[in-house]
Amino acid sequence: MSLRGPIARGTVATLLMLGGASLAHAALGPAEKTIGASVEAGYEPSVALLEKLVNQNSGSMNLAGVKAVADMLRPEFEALGFAVRWVPMDRAKRAGHLIATHKGKAGTTKMLLIGHLDTVFEPDSPFQSFARDGDFATGPGVADDKGGVTTMLLALKAMRAAGTLRAANVEVVLTGDEEDVGDPKAVARADLIAAGKRADVALDFEGLSQEDGKDMGSIARRSSNSWTLTATGKSGHSSGIFSEKAGDGAIYELARIITAFRKELPEPNLTFNVGLIGGGQSAEVDGDGVRIAVTGKTNIIPPVAVAKGDFRTLSEEQTQRVRDRMQAIATSGHLPGTSAGIAFDLGYPSMAPTAGNKALLAKLNVINADLGLPEMPALDPLKRGAGDIAFVSGDTDGLVGLGPTSSGDHSPAEKVDLASMKRQAIRAAILMSRLATEKSRK
Repeated sequence: MSLRGPIARGTVATLLMLGGASLAHAALGPAEKTIGASVEAGYEPSVALLEKLVNQNSGSMNLAGVKAVADMLRPEFEALGFAVRWVPMDRAKRAGHLIATHKGKAGTTKMLLIGHLDTVFEPDSPFQSFARDGDFATGPGVADDKGGVTTMLLALKAMRAAGTLRAANVEVVLTGDEEDVGDPKAVARADLIAAGKRADVALDFEGLSQEDGKDMGSIARRSSNSWTLTATGKSGHSSGIFSEKAGDGAIYELARIITAFRKELPEPNLTFNVGLIGGGQSAEVDGDGVRIAVTGKTNIIPPVAVAKGDFRTLSEEQTQRVRDRMQAIATSGHLPGTSAGIAFDLGYPSMAPTAGNKALLAKLNVINADLGLPEMPALDPLKRGAGDIAFVSGDTDGLVGLGPTSSGDHSPAEKVDLASMKRQAIRAAILMSRLATEKSRK
């Protein structure tokens, strides 16, 4: 059955009956049934909040705009009993992070909820405002991740209505630079990493993945790393190319290395790309690393060539192995008269599909069964990009994709299925309510 049709738009009772179970017979406790009713009642106010958030530009480099979104969210969390603080990120050249903490029953599961305040759309983007068409809406960050943060709040409000928030230990970290991480990363992600060390479970409220209309569970995210390859050679007249004195030139050496990457690096769950390349008499990379200014002539052997690209892995062990292999290829076996070196910028780490993550998805699928919803299979990690949860994945179990489903993210076509916030909030609220009764491992 379609999850973008009647199920996404009905009340929770209708949702459950369409799934083959009724509220009266589903394996839900009284508080969990209250969660469904609360989510339904809170839907339109949540859409109104989302509109307000979206209409405030918060591109990663609009530091005042990111802070303005945080200021809008502060009272929402404070009304739920959270202690809220703003952590400036001046040292990382970004706005900062909103951190909200709710202390519940001692000794029970510590939950970390992750989202972000910023979007990819800066103030000079023509895509600036929220527009609604029934249960769908467009706008900058309407899904990624203002829709996710709104869903998070809808779930927490439902927990409060059901009485299950009172005992829950919850820490919320909403970063202000997920789309363009500050530098140094050690500063920009210090608070998130510290929160991950305290947590038993991390729940990421970025968008829900779907395949053929079916909701999918995300238990892994690949890393995002970049590299810069520089080859050098001897300059001279092209008539001497390949001679013992002149050698092969920098561009042939660069081509040799890139060809070796293509032949020798492939393995499961790895992708690697060459995104920018240039060579000649000179090759100057700009400060942003997105342009190469090249000079040269067809009759000059090029003394320099530069290529930039990325590689993505599913585990930190794979990251190190691939990095070592690229290093070995780039720094050995040089063509005559050439040399080369490679530098790496390790961006987002990987989130491996651990046993703990799989167990967390299994708990969510018990809830799906109790709600009469289909099981959510694990999504192929090649179909999910990097994200903030990876910074804590080495310290805690995690689940990704508790936000709404959408299309066109990171483009002016970004469109969210508003009604998907309902089932996502119900799932999240019940999952957190059940986790709150379990014993902490930390």
